[in-house]
Amino acid sequence: MSRPQFGYWKIRGLAQPIRLLLKFTGTDFEDVRYEFGPAPDYSRDQWLAVKETLGYDFPNLPYYSDGKVKLTQSGAILRYIAKVNGLSGSDDTEAAVIDMLANEVADLKQAFTGLVYNPNMESLKADWLVGVKPKLQRFSKYLGTRSWLVGEKISYADFLFYETLEGHRLFQPALFDDYPNLKEYISRFESLPAISAYLKSSDYIAYPWNGPAAAWGGK
Repeated sequence: MSRPQFGYWKIRGLAQPIRLLLKFTGTDFEDVRYEFGPAPDYSRDQWLAVKETLGYDFPNLPYYSDGKVKLTQSGAILRYIAKVNGLSGSDDTEAAVIDMLANEVADLKQAFTGLVYNPNMESLKADWLVGVKPKLQRFSKYLGTRSWLVGEKISYADFLFYETLEGHRLFQPALFDDYPNLKEYISRFESLPAISAYLKSSDYIAYPWNGPAAAWGGK
């Protein structure tokens, strides 16, 4: 089998949960990182120059190939890697719950992304803070005293959940003052041996969080 190749921008964005999952599973992969051009245009030419040459049916970022599949779409990539490594549920029922949780987390992340890419972010922030608290409260209630979203065994949904929570925490640390179990969850995830090693390595991207056009996390 050829060495897996994963491609995305040189940011966290949609890629980070996948990078975390690959590191957690001990997958030896090539992390291809494309760079934006300088301001004010932030050209995507580096990616566009190779986009149609890589053999993907629907070329896009992120992409993933391992000698068996060539995939685009971050959700499909994450689920595939999880399934190969036994992290997508022990039976059909648990798999369905994990998929539900992953989609709920994706909705939370999408709302956050919409805010931080909006040029009027500062004027919208107060309303967003009001709206996000009930969502965090629901996740906190669901998590309860569990170690991970579906109990004591980690799943691919946790990699999405961690990255989404961490983005919210960096953006507005006080959000988690009322949800100590979510704070503990972040610390527990970061304490996983493979994750801890990755966070301390030169491969880890701490910043930028978003593309350069974002109002937050992009420059």
